[in-house]
Amino acid sequence: MRIALFVTCFNDTLFPATGRAVVTLLERLGCAVDFPREQTCCGQMHFNTGYRRECVPLVRRFSEVFTGYDAVVTPSGSCAAMVREHHGRVARMADDVRLSAAVRDTPPVYELSEFLVDVLGVTDVGAYFPHRVTYHPTCHSLRMLGVGDRPLALLRAVRGIDLAELPAADQCCGFGGTFALKNADTSVAMCADKVRHVLNTGAEVLCAGDNSCLMHIGGALSRLRAGVRTLHLAEILASTEDTPADARHVPVSRHRTERTRTP
Repeated sequence: MRIALFVTCFNDTLFPATGRAVVTLLERLGCAVDFPREQTCCGQMHFNTGYRRECVPLVRRFSEVFTGYDAVVTPSGSCAAMVREHHGRVARMADDVRLSAAVRDTPPVYELSEFLVDVLGVTDVGAYFPHRVTYHPTCHSLRMLGVGDRPLALLRAVRGIDLAELPAADQCCGFGGTFALKNADTSVAMCADKVRHVLNTGAEVLCAGDNSCLMHIGGALSRLRAGVRTLHLAEILASTEDTPADARHVPVSRHRTERTRTP
């Protein structure tokens, strides 16, 4: 298979370690992974805030960049959902026959856990992560993609892990992109509920398949000096006994903690 990594603009800018972890993981499983440097935004933030026509060139760009691959893998449930659920809608809105055809011909886009479990047929990826971890299923992955328990199946197979069930796991963390800005008070209240549930698990690490949600929850955890760090699913699955201990015990990106910490 010719596999392309769609890293997403959010990860590329703020959490590049996640993209590197995806490549490390897939190559360890025998996949050859390309990273098309011409990739840009999928248009999700434009689409969700009503700038539908501004999405058109981004949808066209996505189709052009990823054409010819057998599969596109992304470490983001929300961006995968945007491509699969809304790119066709944008093309129809633009009344562009050629764009609609290009979207139909775009290779299948998989969220990471979907690709591992459904396409590669694996749950044990050879990972080792000796920490107490709890998993937050993000809204897009849970409700739009329907990834179900695929991430949990992958985490349960990680050697050394102590996986704790997150109470009220299906409740939104309150991020929702611009929702957190436009409805700040509601967002903060929702995040406070999520943080309380995370702390009740006694976990050292909160894991999810979207760094956007982890940034939101992680900011609150950091301001509380809770001692709980956040880590993308890909980074846990990429970790092995050969991974340096420092990479398993401290935040992958030091700026992640500093950026969310209040003075």
